[in-house]
Amino acid sequence: MKILLVRLRLIGDVVFTTPAIGALRRRFPGARITYLVEAPAEPVVRHHPGIDDIIVLERPRGFARLQYDAALARRLRRERFDLVIDFHGGPRSGLLTWANGAPQRIGYDLPGRGWCYTTRVPWTRSLVPPRHSVLNQSALLEPLGVDPPDRARDAVTMPLDPDAVRRVDERLAAAGIDHSARLIVLHVSAGNPFRRWPAASFASAAATLASEDPARRIIVTSGPSESAAAESVAGEARQLAGNAASRIVRTGEFDLAELRALVDRAALYIGGDSGPLHIAATTRTPIVALFGPTLPDRSMPWRDPAIGAIAVDAGALPCRPCHQRHCVPGDFRCLTAISPTMVVTAAEQLLK
Repeated sequence: MKILLVRLRLIGDVVFTTPAIGALRRRFPGARITYLVEAPAEPVVRHHPGIDDIIVLERPRGFARLQYDAALARRLRRERFDLVIDFHGGPRSGLLTWANGAPQRIGYDLPGRGWCYTTRVPWTRSLVPPRHSVLNQSALLEPLGVDPPDRARDAVTMPLDPDAVRRVDERLAAAGIDHSARLIVLHVSAGNPFRRWPAASFASAAATLASEDPARRIIVTSGPSESAAAESVAGEARQLAGNAASRIVRTGEFDLAELRALVDRAALYIGGDSGPLHIAATTRTPIVALFGPTLPDRSMPWRDPAIGAIAVDAGALPCRPCHQRHCVPGDFRCLTAISPTMVVTAAEQLLK
């Protein structure tokens, strides 16, 4: 049996499909499973033991996109897949799912795209109360007789890359950090401003955490396009920390595999609801998750509940959750209402 899984775009959403990969492997142990993914999220599934092949989707523009997708559709059709599951549900993924001609094609019953699939599953993101994204993805397996995932058994996964572990160890050693240090990874960026806690708040929290324990080292990280913001946070935090300034460290940016290895070595991860948070969730490291317009019910780390994780948010607001296109009050209050004290309190609780 040949199975194709399709999940395009965001890193966190690819992480959310990993419990389904394990469940499919248990259901069809002899199947050959291929995963269609875009390059930024490919490291998430690169070493997954349940995947046999990976196809990395490119994103050319204009007419080149049409030519590329037509060639890819022909390639997929030649593979003669028996089953395709579209975890994405977007127009591009729907068309590629339809065009490969598999006898069973499972996807969400979305307006204008349901015709792409032979088996349609109700769209669950609109449920009230909200449903976790892992459950939304895994609902596509129910027509195959697969039970809903269990957090302890079906945690999100991203296997360690040995080369990434070596690179992280070398970089930390060069910064004078040995294995006796208690690392706190502070990820200060997010994919959009609706999920980005203010830089001054990050700096205040970093300074306080560094001052409380001489064994701590606060590693300030960010996405590759926001290095300047991370440098600014680290600089401000050092000024606030005084004698503890040397405990706040910048060692450049980490790719996804390296971030996975870094968090695996840490005592705590702090960050907003973005891809790196869900990479951190694939480890057994405690997490402080900061939620602005999104809700913990939908995006908290999906793993063994025995592993510490605390959501910090602004509580109930009439504008929350939102579609993250326009801040109706105009002041991003869902983020600014999260104080450094709230984050430090949660962090200290997990560090104990």
